[in-house]
Formats: sequence, structure tokens, C-alpha cells
Amino acid sequence: MTFRPRPQAVAKGAALVALLGAVLLSPNPAAADALPKIGAALSQTSVSGLSSGAFMAGQLEIAHSEDIVGAGIVAGGPYACAETSAARLFPYWPTAVAQNAVKAAQGCMKTIIGEPDPETLLARAKSLAEDGKIDSLSALAKHNVYLYSGDKDSTVSRPVVEAAKRFYERAGVPQGSLSYVEGDGGHAFITEDGGAACGLSETPYVSDCDYDQARAILGWIYGPLKPASSEVTGEFVVFEQAEFTEPGEGFADEGVVYIPPSCREAPGCRVHVALHGCQQSRARVGGTFIEETGYAELADANHLIILFPQIASSAVNPQGCWDWWGYTDLDYLGKDAPQISALWKMVERLAEAPAKAPPEQE
Repeated sequence: MTFRPRPQAVAKGAALVALLGAVLLSPNPAAADALPKIGAALSQTSVSGLSSGAFMAGQLEIAHSEDIVGAGIVAGGPYACAETSAARLFPYWPTAVAQNAVKAAQGCMKTIIGEPDPETLLARAKSLAEDGKIDSLSALAKHNVYLYSGDKDSTVSRPVVEAAKRFYERAGVPQGSLSYVEGDGGHAFITEDGGAACGLSETPYVSDCDYDQARAILGWIYGPLKPASSEVTGEFVVFEQAEFTEPGEGFADEGVVYIPPSCREAPGCRVHVALHGCQQSRARVGGTFIEETGYAELADANHLIILFPQIASSAVNPQGCWDWWGYTDLDYLGKDAPQISALWKMVERLAEAPAKAPPEQE
């Protein structure tokens, strides 16, 4: 299923927003498409996310650091932050998951039990790399990493984001390749013009603070960008996620990918994976995170494909968060972790060469 937004001025009207919400949340939507093969440049992939999406962005980046070139971490902490030593010693689900969840809430969002220790977390990452579960950390020396902490964010405290910065420094990302920003906003993805009022930490977790965070992230990762298109010209393709995942791994039935016309016409576009936060999926906020963050307009002019995978709410994950504490599997940090594996399969599909059209009959 593909939908094309109307020109920007109309697309932000209340009537169209309501219409899009009805389409996206309809109980009987049109059948989704298969994720297409586009011939994307696998080795130029990047990732970003808000909140749980930020933690997952770091996990995906570090697991596949040889093919990923950078990450945007908005209101997120360091790699492996929520994993407890007790869960590793006694890996029995759900006890270990509960222990990780407590640490996630009290040590990786708030700092009630202390701030994250970058040295300990780096040792864990090195151990996983030595075991072949993630790529060598040496690849991080070529990454560009953007981190953001909102002045009014009371959900993920500033010391947690600062700990993520220190982790990257110790992991080998050069100082000149790290951008750490403290700015306006609550617990939200920040925009120039879209979403709720600046400073709010509530649905849809997208806030208009007169700051183009999508441009800041993509520009930091890839270098100077061309101006965004005045209106979206490509397609938001709704695709089936089931072929990349298994039941119980937390994914919604459908994800969305934005494909500019230029990426349909010629191979070599780069993929940016944009991960929503908790309570921010299509099922929760409609198309706000997908359409109002500014990624699509930048993609049109800069040879980028934007992948918007989607997580579902469930009994073990009622807020619809990405797995950064082990609710899908206690081995949730490596390449074979359920959600990391599924995300990378999606990227690999986009990187496959498109099928050639059959020759026209004379």
C-alpha cells in the first residue's frame, strides 16, 4: 500500500491530518506491499531514534558498525545500559527481564541507583565483539554520532545522555565526530515546524522548537545537505514486516519506508533507519513521527531512503517500546538479537538490486 502526501501547505491542514489518521488506523486497511528492492548502498546506512528508539539505534549501530556510518541518539543512553550482572549470571526469563527493567528505569532513564558507567559498558561491548556477536569496535572510529538532551526532558535525565557521549569517546569515536547538543524541548523529537508545542513531553512526542533535528542528525552523519524539498515528492510505502521477524519479537504487522523518485530511478541511495520512541508508533500517533519530523523532505533532495520500522504494544511491552532491556530475548544486544536481526534484514532488502523490467515486445 502506497500513499502520496499532498503539497505541504495542505498536508498540515486539520482535515487531511484527520483523513490520514483514519487511513493509518483503519481496522481494515488495504493490503501492505512487500518491502521493495531498491539497490541502496548498504555500507552507507545510518540510524537514529528517540528514547527507546535511541537506545535501539545505539544497539543497531554498534552491532553492525562496519556497515553503519553514524547514529543520532535523541534522549538515549549508552549501549547495554540496562543489562544487569544478575541477569547475565542467572539468565532466567522473566526474572532477569524484570531485573533489567528496574535498572532501565532507575539507572538508564533516571539515575536513582547511579549513573551509567561507560567503562563497564565498554568492557561488555568488547566482550561481545570478541565473541563475534557484534562487529569490531574499531569500526566506530569512522562514525559520526549526534546526541541530544532536551532542557525540559524529565524522562531521560541529562547525565544518562552524557554517559552515552563518554561511552562513544572511550569506544573510539573521535572528538571531532561527536556532536553533543543540549537544547530546547522535553522528551520529544524536535522540529522547526511540526508536532506539539515546544517543551511538552507528551503524545505525539514531536515538538516544534524551531530546530530542525532531522537536518542536524543527517547533516552531522553525512556532511552538508542540500535544502529540503518544499513538498514531499516521493512515496510512503506501507510494507509487511512479518517476513523479517517471528511472532513474539515485538513488531507491528506493518512498517513504512519513504522512497524519493530519484531512488527509484537509480541505485545507490543511502538508508537512514528512523526509530520511533515509546507510545510513538503509527498505532499511537498516526503519521506524526513519519511525516512531520522533516526526514522525508530532506530525503528527496539528498538521495536518502528513510525506513520507519514499527513496534507493537503487547502484554510484555504495553508502551510499544523497542527492546533495550531484553523482553524479546536475553540475548538482545548482538546481531542475532530478534529486533536487531529483523531491522538489518529490512536494510538488506532495500540494498538488493531491483528486478529488471522485462523487455518490451515489438
